[in-house]
Amino acid sequence: MRAVRRTAPAVAATALIVAGLSGCLGKDDSGSKGGAATGGGAVRGGVTVASGDKPVAKATFPSPIAAGATVDIAILELKAGGRLADLTVSMTPHVPANGATQRITPYRLNGETTLGVFLIDTVNLKRYLVVKDSSGHELQTDYVTTNIANDQPGQLSFTFAAPPKGVDRIDVQIGNWPIFRDVPIAR
Repeated sequence: MRAVRRTAPAVAATALIVAGLSGCLGKDDSGSKGGAATGGGAVRGGVTVASGDKPVAKATFPSPIAAGATVDIAILELKAGGRLADLTVSMTPHVPANGATQRITPYRLNGETTLGVFLIDTVNLKRYLVVKDSSGHELQTDYVTTNIANDQPGQLSFTFAAPPKGVDRIDVQIGNWPIFRDVPIAR
């Protein structure tokens, strides 16, 4: 418990730094509506509500997996229940034929670096990390070994501590891509 208290100021400072740096990350070039990027390299949560296949936010970003490659990222749902919140994400890679010979994984789509999925609570100045089970394993899809077919959506899930009631929207960081802003939390 003490370690958590000691790290709270560092986590809050990190959240502020991440939020401040998000303006340097890029922008959505997809031209799509309902999840299109706004100025400063952030992606706004869409007006639509998660119901089946409709994402609450979506955007298309370049991917370093191959020259000319892109990835469509859609937040399908962020649902809080009890003390946990489950984030469901879809990734659809679009890798040109010359780069599609290698396995396509979220790890490779992100430039072979840690995917780093976080919830950023701008109300309470907290950053939520994926929770771990009693064995120390993170409760998330294994993004290093999960294969995604080219031009086909692949679904990933991540579990976090639930933000407190009263926080009905939160920012979501996925990989090296711009932050999705104001993603609604279903309760």
